[in-house]
Amino acid sequence: MTDTCRMNFRAIAAAIALAAGLVFSPASGALAAGNKIVVELFTSQGCSSCPPADRLLGELAMRDDVLPLSFHVDYWDYLGWKDPFSSAEYTLRQRNYRSRFGLRYIYTPQMVVGGVREGVGSHRGKMLRTIEKVRSRPQVAVTVDHPDKKTALVTIAEGKKPARDAVVWLFAYDRKHSTEIRRGENEGVSLTNTNVVRAIRRIGTWNGAKAEIKVPIDMLGIDQQDGCAIVVQEDGVGAILGAADFPLMKKGS
Repeated sequence: MTDTCRMNFRAIAAAIALAAGLVFSPASGALAAGNKIVVELFTSQGCSSCPPADRLLGELAMRDDVLPLSFHVDYWDYLGWKDPFSSAEYTLRQRNYRSRFGLRYIYTPQMVVGGVREGVGSHRGKMLRTIEKVRSRPQVAVTVDHPDKKTALVTIAEGKKPARDAVVWLFAYDRKHSTEIRRGENEGVSLTNTNVVRAIRRIGTWNGAKAEIKVPIDMLGIDQQDGCAIVVQEDGVGAILGAADFPLMKKGS
């Protein structure tokens, strides 16, 4: 096997319909972005080349300066094992990155660092060096407050005006999943996936001026996730200008 799994295809973005039932975990004061570097891994439980990249993402999750997110694509689902966390919506995001980086194809495992660099997620040394190169990029401060249990208030500080209005994303994720793979290329292997994205929401835009975005939790349609990331990104899949992550708690807990 090669160290990447490639496939060209035409994907259709799928909406995620999940029952609501979460509130933001109350916190003392705001949660600030600091200088976290967002690392996105496009992976699949059906790809035999992905487990080393999944393990690297798990290592990155233990660092305070990195915000790692695992997006499970759906184009390996018909090759013997359907990834329970896959979505055409995540595949669409990867296809948009393909256009941005001028790539001929999409592949797994792919890591995108800060929205500005990409590489093979299983190439540990190279990806760690890439993170260090991206570290020097300035970031706008992003904070999240909780006026009440039904609302989150996202504040993006004033900063350099982007060439085009930046998209403000909300990514809801599960911190960890372990899965026994019964079929496909990884048959017989127990895989651990970290910061598994389960829902994507576009919650606003940012044009360089200070912005506040109220997010009503019961309108998110998010169920059973552990945390959320707020990501401010040029053109939706361009350079990431700022990010913050924060915990969720299940309703009634």
